[in-house]
Order: sequence, then structure tokens, then C-alpha cells
Amino acid sequence: MAISESQVKAIVERVLTDMGSQGVNNTNNSNKYSSTQYNGRKFVGVFSDMNEAISAADKGYKAIRSMSVAQREKIITQIRKFTREEAEIMAQIGVAETGMGKVEHKRLKHILVADKTPGTEDIVTQAKTGDDGLTLIEMAPFGVVGAITPSTNPSETVICNSMGMIAAGNGVVFNPHPNAIATSNYAVDLVNRASKVAGGPDILVASMDKPTMESASIMQSHPLIKLLVCTGGPGVVRAVLSSGKKAIGAGAGNPPVIVDDTADIKKAAKDIIDGCTFDNNLPCIAEKEVFAFNNIKEELINNMKKNGAYEITDLQAQKLAEIVLVDVTDKKTGKTKKTVNRKCVGKDASVLLDMIGVNVGQEVRCIICRTDFNHLFVQNELMMPILPIVGVDNIDEAIDLAVKAEHGCRHTAHMHSKNVDNLTRFAKAVETTIFVKNAPSYAGIGFGGEGHTTFTIAGPTGEGITSAKSFTRLRRCVMSENFRII
Repeated sequence: MAISESQVKAIVERVLTDMGSQGVNNTNNSNKYSSTQYNGRKFVGVFSDMNEAISAADKGYKAIRSMSVAQREKIITQIRKFTREEAEIMAQIGVAETGMGKVEHKRLKHILVADKTPGTEDIVTQAKTGDDGLTLIEMAPFGVVGAITPSTNPSETVICNSMGMIAAGNGVVFNPHPNAIATSNYAVDLVNRASKVAGGPDILVASMDKPTMESASIMQSHPLIKLLVCTGGPGVVRAVLSSGKKAIGAGAGNPPVIVDDTADIKKAAKDIIDGCTFDNNLPCIAEKEVFAFNNIKEELINNMKKNGAYEITDLQAQKLAEIVLVDVTDKKTGKTKKTVNRKCVGKDASVLLDMIGVNVGQEVRCIICRTDFNHLFVQNELMMPILPIVGVDNIDEAIDLAVKAEHGCRHTAHMHSKNVDNLTRFAKAVETTIFVKNAPSYAGIGFGGEGHTTFTIAGPTGEGITSAKSFTRLRRCVMSENFRII
């Protein structure tokens, strides 16, 4: 059941009060919540030293390695149960700590993780028999996995990763994003509580109370860490991929949407606004820019307005761009480039509009504007409910511009069309890990669409929509000249 904005505010105030009573001693929003306890309960598996955290995760790995697959599945079942029961708590903490997103949408994301993250059923043995006997190929754990998690989907990523990594038989140590430590560590504690209830080790996954670049570096170079998994921006993904270890990298994207003149325009408008505004555009799969055929563009925009979109003028778009994008100078090259203003990421459309002197109600979910291809809103992944709309004359122009706007991330793309040829051409040209047809973006991770879910979408390293099998290594067992019964 949806909750009102007034209820959200009350929830956030209560969470702020609860967390503040646990030892707030820093006015910086990224550090002012307790990363070691919640409501008087001390988190299990949270350490001050990365080496200790890795040692604890290694003990967890050795414990689960000796357990049966059925016992692993019991732990995962308990994680699902706790995640459903505590989804709203984690949603409240996430919004309160990071200042991003919407409580109700984060609650839904946790339910999605609980319901559609694969468990041990994803670990399937292959067999090959012939005249020379039997060969088995089994999916084995790596050992201890070192994982870096984001601030956009912190607890969702921790729980989803934990379930898959545990199903594969691994232990896990997390180095959470510094702006979402309390939220991430609540999820770590949840996993460990579930493990204990289900008969597993007390500490199966571990984390840091104050994660830093130094703790991440220790994790990446530690001999017990056999696999690195990074869900985050391009910088941290590059660092993990240059570690010299097996790594899974889930990087950024800039998902384009094409709407051609065969689409169901009313449905396309609603789907795009629904997807773009889900958790205030924080999911990396969310619609970021639209390329609409000129002969249907006005109809599309009018229907977007009927679904909570507010259109701003060119001058207002310029003013907003100056606020949500800031100049940053590269220390190595001395060059200045535009980057996202972190204070604006994941904010409500009404909050962003207020920054340029436009006052609207909470019924406004999305800010739309007509732009050209080179506009900053098109070229930069904002992670805000701001949607630029570029007019195009035909499918050739649409595909050409959409592919360029995606910047080769090969992450996610969307299209609304009834023309199979157009859909096929765009899918082939853009080469993204996820391609969503005639639906909101979140259908691509199983929310209103078929297939399992994940919040670690590994485009750069090729694993795609990760699951338990992504966190395994293949081992071959051969019995020569025997055990073939036919």
C-alpha cells in the first residue's frame, strides 16, 4: 500500500531521531548516522579494520563450504523473509541517510530483491558422457568475495549480492559507499541474523564501520580475496578492474529511449514517466533521455504532462543545468568538465524546480524539456527526474543519436514501437546489456517483466544480469572409461 508524502516526512523524522540518539557526532550528512547499530541493536559483522573483516568473512566461507546446498538454501530463505519484513525500515533509513529517492519505491525494490533474486537453483552441474567415460563441470565458489556497493541502491545491492554469493558458497566482505554506511550495514546485519536463525555461521558476511579508499585498497590486494565485485561509478570500477584479480564490474550508463510513430503514444508516455521517476531516477537502468519522432512528439509530451510531467522553458532548463551540473577540474590533466551535483541526485522534481523558483505540488513527478542532442541533460547521466526530449525525423536519425548518447556504456536502452524492424535495428546497433521494449525501464530487472532481478548489472565485464552462477568458477571432474550406463 502506498504511503503519503506527509507519512514519508514523519517516517524520515522518526528515523533521524532514532539514528541521532545512537551517537551522532558529525554534521556531515554522509557520516552522521550510526554505522554500527540501529534502535539499540548492535550490528553483527561490522568491523573497524578491513583485515579483521576479511578474516571473519573467511571463517564464514569455511563454515558454509562444509554445509549442504539445502542448508545454504535455508539461509537464503530466511534472508528473503527478513528482507520482506524489514523492507520499509531499510527504505526509511536509505532515504534518511542519503537524502535520495522515495521510501515507497525503495520498499518495492527490497521486495523485488526478496522475491526475484535467484538462490541455489541457479547453480547447475553440467555432465558430458561418451565412449571415454563421464565428465562433470561444476560451479564452485571462489572463496571470499570483496564487494563495493553504491549509495543509490545500498541495502538492495548488499542483500541481492549476498544471496547470490552465498548460494554459490562464498563468504563476502563489503566496502560500502561512504554516503550509505548505516543503510548498507543494516543489510549486512540482516544477512547475518538470517544466517544464525537458519543454523549458519554467526558472521557470514562482513563490512566496515568507516569504509575508505584505504580499506578498499586493502580489500583489493588481500590474498584471501579471490573475486572482486564492484557496483558503482566509472572510477571505482576502473580501480577494481586494474587490481589484477578476477573482477566483475557494474558501471554507469545513460539509457536512451526511442519513441517512433507506430508506438502506443499514451502508454509510451506513462511508461517513460513511470520508469524515469521510479526512486527519483536512481536506478542505473532508468530512462535518461528521449528521442521522439517529430510527427508524434507533441502528442507524447502532452500525454507525459497528464502523467505528472512539468515542462520547463529553454531559459529554465539553462538555469537548472547550472545548478544540477557543476564544473570539476581534473587534478592530473588540469581540464575542467561538467559533473553531477551530488546534492541534487535523487531529489524530488518539486525540490529541483524550487531551486529555479518554480513552485509545484507533489503531483509533479518529472521535469521535461525540449532540447537538442548536444544539451548537457542529454550528454550527462543525471540520476534525477529530469528528462530531455530530442525531436528526430526518422528511425535512422533516432538510432544514430541514441547510440551516441549511450556513450558506449552498453548498459540499458529502451524503445516504444510496434515496428519489429525498427526494434531489431536499434537493439543490434546499441548493443546494451538490457533492452526494454514497450515497458517502463524497471521491467528490465524483473519488476513487471519476466526474469530474475539484480542491482549489479555487469556490462563492462560481460556477466550481464548477475546471479549466483556469476560468482562461481568452473571445475571439471573426469572419470575415464567408466560410469557411462548406456
